[in-house]
Amino acid sequence: MDTVSEASPRLSADGRALLFTDARTASAFAPTPVTDEELAEIWDLAKWPPTAANTQPLRVLFVRTQEGKNRLIPHLNEGNRAKSQSAPAVAVLALDTSFHEHVPQIFPHNPGLRDVYEANEGLRITNGTFSAALQVGYFVLAARAVGLVAGPMTGFDKAGVDGEFFPDGRFKSLAVVNLGHPGENPWRDRLPRLEPATTVQWA
Repeated sequence: MDTVSEASPRLSADGRALLFTDARTASAFAPTPVTDEELAEIWDLAKWPPTAANTQPLRVLFVRTQEGKNRLIPHLNEGNRAKSQSAPAVAVLALDTSFHEHVPQIFPHNPGLRDVYEANEGLRITNGTFSAALQVGYFVLAARAVGLVAGPMTGFDKAGVDGEFFPDGRFKSLAVVNLGHPGENPWRDRLPRLEPATTVQWA
């Protein structure tokens, strides 16, 4: 006999506003510290949503010290440097190009997928980049969920960042995310969103 599953719970209006409709990209940050526990909490949330074949290819580098920022900031576009300097923490999000090594552990019903990815680098990078991009989005939502504001950006020299922090070539940076609490004038004016008539189709 077929059973009818209960409907998935709906996020409250406040929760939707926090994660979506009121979400803003922060450009200035308060000096309020961000703790290791808060940063760990972000990843404890971001690691759970789905990725293709549960491959979880995203890797996170938290830059918290001034020494670390001195290594990172020269590789950012000039317009992004002050933002990252003011942020108490900066996350460098990267693709692990050898993520498939973990397949037997995290996708145990099909451990042979590791060999498929090992033999086909193009497929591995394409699928890994897609899943890592999903995880970048999850990461930003998780930061908002734990009470921080985020400033994700791709305006940086990826080769420079990779050479500085990931010199063995295994990790490839995808995004830099400034993290903290909003400072003085942290938001730009809200920009318009495209209407469904432009973005949505039905079939």
